[in-house]
Amino acid sequence: MNKKRWLKILFYLNVVIVTALVSYKVYLNLVTPEFFAVHNAQLTSISKQVASQQVYSFAVVGNINNSVGIFERRIIPRLNASTIDFVISAGNAVSSGGEDKYRALNGTLSHLQKPYLLTFGPNEYDEFGSFRFYDHYGPHFFTFSAGESRFIFLDSTGKTPWRWQLRWLNDLLQADQSTYRFVFIGHPLFQPKEEFLLAESEDYLQPEAFRQALLSTFKQHPVDRVFSANVAMYFEQEHAGTPFITTGGAGGLVLNQDESFYHYVEVTVSADNGVEHRVVEMPVGQHPILKQLESFWFFIHSLFYVGYINFILLVSLFLAISIKLYNAVFVGRSYYPNYDIDATPWLEKPLKVAMFTNNYLPFIGGVPISIERLRRGLTGLKNTVLIVAPRYRKKAKHEENIVRTPSLFSFGAKSEFRFANIFSGYVRKKVKEFKPDIIHSHHPFWIGSLGVYLARRLKVPVVYTYHTRLEHYAHNVIIPGNLFNNIIVHVLVRRFANKCDSIIVPTHSTEEYLRMIGVRRSIYVQPTGIEFERFQTVDEQAVASLKEQQQITDEIVFVSVARLSNEKNIDFIIDALAELKQKSAQPFRFLMIGDGPERQRLQDKINSLGLSYEITLVGSVPPEAMANWYQLGDVFLFASQSETQGMVILEAMAAGLPVVAVRASGIDDVVQDNVNGFKTPAQQSLWLEKVSLLLENPEKRQQMAEQAIDCAASHSVENFTKEVRYIYAETLARFAQKRRKRKG
Repeated sequence: MNKKRWLKILFYLNVVIVTALVSYKVYLNLVTPEFFAVHNAQLTSISKQVASQQVYSFAVVGNINNSVGIFERRIIPRLNASTIDFVISAGNAVSSGGEDKYRALNGTLSHLQKPYLLTFGPNEYDEFGSFRFYDHYGPHFFTFSAGESRFIFLDSTGKTPWRWQLRWLNDLLQADQSTYRFVFIGHPLFQPKEEFLLAESEDYLQPEAFRQALLSTFKQHPVDRVFSANVAMYFEQEHAGTPFITTGGAGGLVLNQDESFYHYVEVTVSADNGVEHRVVEMPVGQHPILKQLESFWFFIHSLFYVGYINFILLVSLFLAISIKLYNAVFVGRSYYPNYDIDATPWLEKPLKVAMFTNNYLPFIGGVPISIERLRRGLTGLKNTVLIVAPRYRKKAKHEENIVRTPSLFSFGAKSEFRFANIFSGYVRKKVKEFKPDIIHSHHPFWIGSLGVYLARRLKVPVVYTYHTRLEHYAHNVIIPGNLFNNIIVHVLVRRFANKCDSIIVPTHSTEEYLRMIGVRRSIYVQPTGIEFERFQTVDEQAVASLKEQQQITDEIVFVSVARLSNEKNIDFIIDALAELKQKSAQPFRFLMIGDGPERQRLQDKINSLGLSYEITLVGSVPPEAMANWYQLGDVFLFASQSETQGMVILEAMAAGLPVVAVRASGIDDVVQDNVNGFKTPAQQSLWLEKVSLLLENPEKRQQMAEQAIDCAASHSVENFTKEVRYIYAETLARFAQKRRKRKG
């Protein structure tokens, strides 16, 4: 396995880890039990337990920092086994004030079999944690008495104004008659004489006026001990007879040196001996010879246990980013096509091609007709083609090498759109038995997606032809139009295209669109082929019969071919022709060939505009009869903007019809303005101006008709099939090259 593959595996492993840890954080926030005003219940337990005892003790822990390895697994069992009566955190019980940290702490403290209280420290305040602390535990500063002792908790974070606390504290101490007094404040009042590596000046009590005021109060109203945390060390200093103790080794980051180590402070209160305290050090197995090396190890060890979830999360994110940066900077990458490919072996042998499409004959449409022409062309070149398509009520005449998938449901007029059962085991069996060399998907979803899935299972490449601009079909889906047009369609096409090995598009403008939305695969511009010779062959008798049937005399005949649906923009043509009737004295007829869900509405509109003679909705015409219908026309009209090429335009040109079309991505590359037709913006006045020009200028019509035939001649099915066959061969060669690289 090469290095690139290992890096890819490592990257996705890190993505999985990050996802799992983020999910765990979500779990902590959404699933774990709620808890409110915990201090209230804890105070009740402490008061009951201490009230009847002559001697009692408590433990002071600082800088738990959500530790699991030290506090939960080592200190809590030690506290549970000891004779202490309750536990007090001197601050920084959480690593930050996030909701997940408070919930994780609640889970940790659930293992503690003693009552406990928390001091509101800097970490509890962080990330808007003051609100959470108040909800989960209680006020930021408070006091209570137990036995002969007074316990006072102060807020050193700045959340509560210090002058207000000082007034409250002086009034409290002046009236207090307790024998012993203990104060807990998150920030230490004193700094050690020697500078400590893991502390800065702001880690101690600020502002200076607050510190001096507290010292003055404690001198006037003596207290027995003042406990603080926030610095990862043990430090003790006496001032005016009061010991000030900094304890910061309950699980956070330590240096594992003389002043910075894992510990807690045990305080004993008795009538005989007063107040005594001792440091309970947690042994961590330090080796005397390797003291300095182990100091570094315990630094890492502590960092891990400060919040192991965050540690793993950060490491995983760092690794994922590092791998991406490595690939971006050091892995060679070429943005040009790989020309060092020999497609000859795949050109010289017949191929088995499996095509997957969401619609096919007998359904009449541009895509089914294009697929059928390609099938016949490939078969003529000695290739074998298998079609996977939906089953229709009306069966096609020729079903050889066609796998019909049962329909789950259908929609649209006459149920022409069918959602096939892509989970059918029969379909998969038939495709596997066929053993395709390559798979060709004609749609970016449903049966097209089945093609990609089977290609991966069979280890063969996939070619995708981008036939249709799906954003113009928003009216057929229940999703809000703008959401469908602006996001879903482009994401769907991009994701599907990037799963394929090659993409075929009919025009350069379509290629530009795919590149703009982020398609990175090889794209081949190959216009769809038409049966050029068939449109040159005219059955004079059949044409005469059609003229008689449609009652055409000496009028200029406009022809259009499209499905009668909203995306084809047929209303645009009808409105323009209504205006043309008012402006021009030249008689005309318009034959609209095609059927669809909007037929009755369009007919009603034609009748209401008084165009029932000029405009005829012909209905569906069999593909084999289209050449004769084109011969009825003089000009081909088109207003659809949903095409990627507009195959009917090429057919009309092959029959000698100049074109007037609305500019769109599929039209721009086919219609050469003022050569084989006209293309205008979607403005009715501009479009109608070109229609009027061809209506009233027979010389211009004839000139453009000849040039239209010349243009269509280069788009024959034979040329199209040969080009697609080469695309298959090159795709297979590139696919084989990639497989060899993976194995190497």
